[in-house]
Amino acid sequence: LEFNGDIMRTAEGGYAWNPEKEKVKGVPGPLAVLDKVRSELGEAFVKKGTNDHGIAYLVLYTVTRFGAGFLAASVVAIILGVLLGLNKVLFQAVNPFIQILKPISPLAWMPLLLYTVKDPKWTAVLVVFMAAIWPTLATTAFGVNSLRKDYLHVAAILQLSWFKRLYKVILPGAAPTIVNGLRISFGSALVAVVPAEMLLGELGVGYLSWIEWNNLDIAGVIFAILVVGVVGVILDSGFNKLAGLVTYQE
Repeated sequence: LEFNGDIMRTAEGGYAWNPEKEKVKGVPGPLAVLDKVRSELGEAFVKKGTNDHGIAYLVLYTVTRFGAGFLAASVVAIILGVLLGLNKVLFQAVNPFIQILKPISPLAWMPLLLYTVKDPKWTAVLVVFMAAIWPTLATTAFGVNSLRKDYLHVAAILQLSWFKRLYKVILPGAAPTIVNGLRISFGSALVAVVPAEMLLGELGVGYLSWIEWNNLDIAGVIFAILVVGVVGVILDSGFNKLAGLVTYQE
């Protein structure tokens, strides 16, 4: 038998309703989902095969993928944002391209990225990168450009080197705006990593959700959704605590 969604092809060459679909009776209740949660957590650190890893490993893969893409995007965005914010001519030249690229869904880049790097693992990281770079880039450029000129004048009078101006004047002055951009980028990256794993078939929480759907295990799909939410809350809470360390008063 060959299965294809709702319809199956029989050995005689005909077609019939896929009996596996009978598993789906509707949205499972809380008890069914709770049983699934207990089952998955009970095998959280178990590896049964190449593509059958416990939820703890899947969360680790997703967080690692997310972290690599987000950190890389943050570094690149802050560097470029500072350069654009300090040079109005350069900003005016580059800004039209930013406005064109910014609205493009990061998933739209996936085929081109996969063709270029030819590695699903790195493609997923680059999708996260594309999701995270634009908000931080835009807010950093705005924050640096909005710095009070008095600060830069004082730095010039004190004859501070460019690097000292950067980490003693520019970055501290623009820090609140940069952090706001990082918060937006953080959410965008977290939203992008799950569908990237689904489409690329890379082990992670998104992959779990897709596999559970293919197995017609709706309780498993709900479990995967809950995991995404819990991971998101934990990561967001940790990020907010780090961001809270950046304080600046006029």
